[in-house]
Amino acid sequence: MSNTALLVMDVQEAVVARYPDPDYLPRLATAVEAARSAGLPVIFVVVGFRPGAPEVSTANRMFGGLAGRDSPAPEAHPAVARRDREALVVKRRVSAFAGSDLDMLLRAQRIEHLVLTGIATSGVVLSTLRQAADLDYRLTVLNDGCLDNDEAVHEVLTEKVFPSQAEVVTVAEWIKKVG
Repeated sequence: MSNTALLVMDVQEAVVARYPDPDYLPRLATAVEAARSAGLPVIFVVVGFRPGAPEVSTANRMFGGLAGRDSPAPEAHPAVARRDREALVVKRRVSAFAGSDLDMLLRAQRIEHLVLTGIATSGVVLSTLRQAADLDYRLTVLNDGCLDNDEAVHEVLTEKVFPSQAEVVTVAEWIKKVG
Protein backbone atom coordinates (compact mmCIF):
# COMPACT_ATOMS: atom_id res chain seq x y z
CA MET A 1 0.00 0.00 0.00
CA SER A 2 2.97 2.33 -0.23
CA ASN A 3 2.39 5.37 -2.41
CA THR A 4 -1.23 5.41 -1.22
CA ALA A 5 -3.10 8.25 0.48
CA LEU A 6 -6.56 8.48 2.00
CA LEU A 7 -8.51 11.57 0.91
CA VAL A 8 -11.22 12.82 3.26
CA MET A 9 -13.18 15.29 1.16
CA ASP A 10 -15.74 17.94 2.12
CA VAL A 11 -16.31 16.43 5.56
CA GLN A 12 -16.87 19.82 7.16
CA GLU A 13 -19.40 20.62 9.87
CA ALA A 14 -21.65 22.67 7.56
CA VAL A 15 -21.63 19.90 4.95
CA VAL A 16 -22.14 17.02 7.41
CA ALA A 17 -25.16 18.85 8.87
CA ARG A 18 -26.91 18.60 5.49
CA TYR A 19 -26.40 14.82 5.26
CA PRO A 20 -27.87 13.24 8.40
CA ASP A 21 -26.47 9.75 8.93
CA PRO A 22 -25.43 8.98 12.52
CA ASP A 23 -23.27 6.03 11.43
CA TYR A 24 -21.24 7.89 8.81
CA LEU A 25 -18.71 9.82 10.91
CA PRO A 26 -17.83 6.89 13.22
CA ARG A 27 -17.36 4.63 10.17
CA LEU A 28 -15.22 7.24 8.41
CA ALA A 29 -13.19 7.74 11.59
CA THR A 30 -12.29 4.03 11.56
CA ALA A 31 -10.95 4.40 8.01
CA VAL A 32 -8.91 7.45 9.04
CA GLU A 33 -7.45 5.61 12.04
CA ALA A 34 -6.66 2.55 9.92
CA ALA A 35 -4.78 4.71 7.43
CA ARG A 36 -2.82 6.37 10.22
CA SER A 37 -2.01 3.02 11.82
CA ALA A 38 -0.77 1.73 8.46
CA GLY A 39 1.42 4.81 8.02
CA LEU A 40 -0.57 6.12 5.06
CA PRO A 41 -0.95 9.86 4.57
CA VAL A 42 -4.40 11.22 5.36
CA ILE A 43 -5.18 14.31 3.32
CA PHE A 44 -8.15 16.48 4.19
CA VAL A 45 -9.78 18.37 1.34
CA VAL A 46 -12.21 21.16 2.15
CA VAL A 47 -14.03 23.76 0.13
CA GLY A 48 -13.23 27.31 1.13
CA PHE A 49 -12.97 30.84 -0.15
CA ARG A 50 -11.14 34.04 0.69
CA PRO A 51 -13.03 36.68 2.71
CA GLY A 52 -15.81 37.94 0.48
CA ALA A 53 -15.41 34.91 -1.83
CA PRO A 54 -13.91 36.90 -4.73
CA GLU A 55 -13.14 33.66 -6.60
CA VAL A 56 -16.85 32.81 -6.84
CA SER A 57 -18.82 33.97 -9.85
CA THR A 58 -22.50 34.70 -9.46
CA ALA A 59 -22.89 32.60 -12.64
CA ASN A 60 -21.72 29.47 -10.77
CA ARG A 61 -24.87 27.46 -10.00
CA MET A 62 -23.33 25.63 -7.05
CA PHE A 63 -21.37 28.37 -5.30
CA GLY A 64 -22.80 31.60 -6.79
CA GLY A 65 -24.86 32.34 -3.69
CA LEU A 66 -21.65 32.66 -1.69
CA ALA A 67 -20.25 35.47 -3.84
CA GLY A 68 -19.42 38.48 -1.71
CA ARG A 69 -20.01 36.61 1.56
CA ASP A 70 -17.58 35.47 4.21
CA SER A 71 -17.55 31.84 5.23
CA PRO A 72 -16.01 30.17 8.27
CA ALA A 73 -12.40 29.03 8.04
CA PRO A 74 -12.42 25.65 6.32
CA GLU A 75 -11.52 22.68 8.52
CA ALA A 76 -12.48 19.02 8.76
CA HIS A 77 -15.28 17.93 11.09
CA PRO A 78 -14.02 17.34 14.66
CA ALA A 79 -15.10 13.68 14.49
CA VAL A 80 -12.32 13.10 11.94
CA ALA A 81 -10.08 15.92 13.09
CA ARG A 82 -6.85 16.54 11.25
CA ARG A 83 -3.68 15.89 13.19
CA ASP A 84 -0.50 17.93 13.16
CA ARG A 85 1.38 17.57 9.89
CA GLU A 86 -1.63 16.09 8.05
CA ALA A 87 -2.28 18.12 4.95
CA LEU A 88 -5.30 20.38 4.57
CA VAL A 89 -6.06 21.17 0.94
CA VAL A 90 -8.47 24.01 0.24
CA LYS A 91 -10.31 23.71 -3.07
CA ARG A 92 -12.39 26.35 -4.80
CA ARG A 93 -14.79 24.18 -6.79
CA VAL A 94 -16.33 20.69 -6.66
CA SER A 95 -13.33 18.53 -7.61
CA ALA A 96 -10.55 18.23 -5.03
CA PHE A 97 -8.14 19.25 -7.79
CA ALA A 98 -10.00 22.39 -8.92
CA GLY A 99 -8.30 25.52 -7.66
CA SER A 100 -6.08 23.61 -5.24
CA ASP A 101 -2.51 22.37 -4.98
CA LEU A 102 -3.58 18.74 -4.44
CA ASP A 103 -1.85 17.34 -7.53
CA MET A 104 1.43 19.06 -6.61
CA LEU A 105 1.19 17.74 -3.03
CA LEU A 106 0.53 14.18 -4.21
CA ARG A 107 3.30 14.16 -6.80
CA ALA A 108 5.82 15.62 -4.32
CA GLN A 109 5.06 12.69 -2.00
CA ARG A 110 5.06 10.23 -4.91
CA ILE A 111 1.49 9.23 -4.19
CA GLU A 112 0.11 7.13 -7.04
CA HIS A 113 -2.97 5.56 -5.44
CA LEU A 114 -5.84 7.55 -3.95
CA VAL A 115 -8.48 6.16 -1.61
CA LEU A 116 -11.52 8.42 -1.89
CA THR A 117 -14.07 9.24 0.80
CA GLY A 118 -16.36 12.19 1.23
CA ILE A 119 -19.59 14.08 0.93
CA ALA A 120 -21.22 13.95 -1.56
CA THR A 121 -20.82 10.92 -3.77
CA SER A 122 -22.41 12.83 -6.67
CA GLY A 123 -20.28 15.90 -6.01
CA VAL A 124 -16.69 15.88 -4.79
CA VAL A 125 -16.24 12.11 -5.06
CA LEU A 126 -17.47 11.87 -8.65
CA SER A 127 -15.62 14.99 -9.80
CA THR A 128 -12.39 14.02 -8.06
CA LEU A 129 -12.54 10.44 -9.31
CA ARG A 130 -12.94 11.56 -12.92
CA GLN A 131 -10.12 14.10 -12.73
CA ALA A 132 -7.81 11.76 -10.80
CA ALA A 133 -8.35 9.01 -13.37
CA ASP A 134 -7.46 11.46 -16.15
CA LEU A 135 -4.31 12.32 -14.19
CA ASP A 136 -3.39 8.61 -14.10
CA TYR A 137 -3.86 7.95 -10.37
CA ARG A 138 -4.91 4.47 -9.29
CA LEU A 139 -8.17 4.75 -7.38
CA THR A 140 -10.16 3.08 -4.66
CA VAL A 141 -13.52 4.37 -3.46
CA LEU A 142 -14.77 3.44 0.00
CA ASN A 143 -18.44 2.94 -0.81
CA ASP A 144 -19.70 3.51 2.74
CA GLY A 145 -17.04 6.16 3.30
CA CYS A 146 -19.04 8.32 0.89
CA LEU A 147 -22.43 9.85 1.49
CA ASP A 148 -25.11 11.34 -0.72
CA ASN A 149 -28.62 12.64 -0.03
CA ASP A 150 -29.93 10.52 -2.89
CA GLU A 151 -29.32 6.83 -2.14
CA ALA A 152 -30.26 5.79 -5.69
CA VAL A 153 -27.64 8.13 -7.16
CA HIS A 154 -25.06 6.84 -4.66
CA GLU A 155 -25.83 3.24 -5.69
CA VAL A 156 -25.65 3.96 -9.43
CA LEU A 157 -22.33 5.73 -9.04
CA THR A 158 -20.68 3.19 -6.73
CA GLU A 159 -22.07 0.10 -8.45
CA LYS A 160 -22.15 1.08 -12.13
CA VAL A 161 -20.07 4.20 -12.83
CA PHE A 162 -17.09 4.17 -10.45
CA PRO A 163 -16.00 0.54 -11.06
CA SER A 164 -14.87 1.44 -14.59
CA GLN A 165 -12.15 3.66 -13.08
CA ALA A 166 -11.75 2.53 -9.47
CA GLU A 167 -11.92 -0.40 -7.14
CA VAL A 168 -15.01 0.06 -4.95
CA VAL A 169 -14.93 -1.55 -1.50
CA THR A 170 -16.41 -0.97 1.94
CA VAL A 171 -14.50 0.63 4.80
CA ALA A 172 -14.30 -2.77 6.54
CA GLU A 173 -12.93 -4.48 3.41
CA TRP A 174 -10.32 -1.76 2.95
CA ILE A 175 -9.24 -1.90 6.60
CA LYS A 176 -8.55 -5.65 6.21
CA LYS A 177 -6.25 -4.83 3.27
CA VAL A 178 -4.28 -2.11 5.05
CA GLY A 179 -4.31 -3.67 8.52
